[in-house]
Amino acid sequence: MGGGGHGHGDPYKIPDYKIYKVEDVPRLMQIKRALAAQGLSDPWLRNEVWRYNTKEFSTHHDMLKKLMFRGFKLGLAATVVTVLGTAIYDKIFPDEHHHHGDH
Repeated sequence: MGGGGHGHGDPYKIPDYKIYKVEDVPRLMQIKRALAAQGLSDPWLRNEVWRYNTKEFSTHHDMLKKLMFRGFKLGLAATVVTVLGTAIYDKIFPDEHHHHGDH
């Protein structure tokens, strides 16, 4: 059976850890400098670099926008169709129970 995904090869490729450099991320460099000013260092800081890779992963703003507006076009179209359908139905089959002040 092996480690492939249904005989199509590996389902994912683990990237080389050396491609992630703290120096490539300005925000992490600020943290590194702030720690250094206090005589500290974070050996695991490199593990956070991938979070700031906007080529492979979206920014927080993009993820929020995607979450909020996913399906918006389809939902808007469904709303328009529903409103138009209801209006057309009401014109074709008028309500027989309207009371126009005649009792």
